[in-house]
Amino acid sequence: MTKFLAEIDVMPKKEILDPQGKAVTGSMKNLGLSEIQNIRIGKHISLEIDAENAEIANEKVEKACTSLLANLIMESYTFTVKAV
Repeated sequence: MTKFLAEIDVMPKKEILDPQGKAVTGSMKNLGLSEIQNIRIGKHISLEIDAENAEIANEKVEKACTSLLANLIMESYTFTVKAV
């Protein structure tokens, strides 16, 4: 078995309103940073996987994302997996 590290980013889909991102975008003006716009806020997940190879590790991360970590109706995700 090899240990792998997965780095997963889950973001709201572009067509979904992001109220947290909108609030932070508005606050940038108060900080004198009005040139920062269209902020979208998501989540970053790191996890370790024991797997026989990278292909199996990728499959496990894919299943975790589609089953639990991302709400596929409102969110999209990307991830990388590397041996550690």
